[in-house]
Amino acid sequence: MVQTQTSQQHHPQALIDLDNKLSQRFIELDPGGYFLIYLERDSGLICAKHFTNVINDKGLACDPETGEPLPCDGEVQRQHSQVYTGRTAKELCIAIFENRDRPCPVTMLDHAAYLGREFVRAEFALLSAQDYIQD
Repeated sequence: MVQTQTSQQHHPQALIDLDNKLSQRFIELDPGGYFLIYLERDSGLICAKHFTNVINDKGLACDPETGEPLPCDGEVQRQHSQVYTGRTAKELCIAIFENRDRPCPVTMLDHAAYLGREFVRAEFALLSAQDYIQD
């Protein structure tokens, strides 16, 4: 049986390759800050720690207190500004984006879309007892 181009494009490995390629693209950083997403399995929660940052003239995220660029790897040694939690991706998104008591920490639509995708991945990992590693 001959596969058509459409079916080859929807082959699971082709989709994984596409996703990996798209993860390597340049993105502008959100001046509203960034999130570190993790699971608290014992509590059944998806967690997102929010950290503030400033973006320098080179487009690098910097510590607002020191002005030093933030490392992309290794542990963060900074204090988070807020921790958001939810049992589902939707509950977590509502906590972040629909809280009328405080300004939304996300200022860019592409950042919001990224977070939504990551929260769904984290929810799937939580429900399926798989590891979750933030993209």
